[in-house]
Amino acid sequence: MPLTVLRPRRGAARAAPLSCACGRRGRGRICLAMLLTLLGTPFTARASFLAGEALDKAADVLAVVVLLIVPVAVIGLFWMVHVLPEKIAEKRHHPQQTAIKTLCLLSLVFGGMLWPIAWLWAYTKPIGYKLAYGTDKHENYFKEAAEKAQEGKLSQTELAVVREELDELAARGLLTPELRAVRDRLAVPGAAAQPGQPDQPGGAV
Repeated sequence: MPLTVLRPRRGAARAAPLSCACGRRGRGRICLAMLLTLLGTPFTARASFLAGEALDKAADVLAVVVLLIVPVAVIGLFWMVHVLPEKIAEKRHHPQQTAIKTLCLLSLVFGGMLWPIAWLWAYTKPIGYKLAYGTDKHENYFKEAAEKAQEGKLSQTELAVVREELDELAARGLLTPELRAVRDRLAVPGAAAQPGQPDQPGGAV
């Protein structure tokens, strides 16, 4: 039996690619129409979740915070940081704390450029000052020691150290009238630690 080869018709072969092309063009037209429809549709965009009076109140509150509270907070924080060398010098009883305060004030004029110098100066140990004046403590240190001694908050060891420093200053003739009064107050027998107080640095807690 002879084999017969089936050949596709010429019309059918040409119809398949034409139908595919028409399908692609149809989908493209539909997508273009949908895009134009979306672009032409009006919609409202909101930049905030508030609207109306709530938005106005929020804007008023924000304006008050930005114009009043923020500048005051920034100035307060700047001042706290700016006087930090002065506070450190007072806490450490630096003998040149007056000069450090002056340098902090001058730093305001020079835009804060002198502030690092004042900060480092507050942490320095003035050895040369002690060689020249016999002590590396400010006068307030001795005044506070006298007050603590009268209140019974100064131990015998601390009292002996303060008296020794004052006696050394007196021997060099460097006692100011205020320090001389402090030395006289500490020389009183009652200016000592109260009974039962521990005899060690730090005194009463």
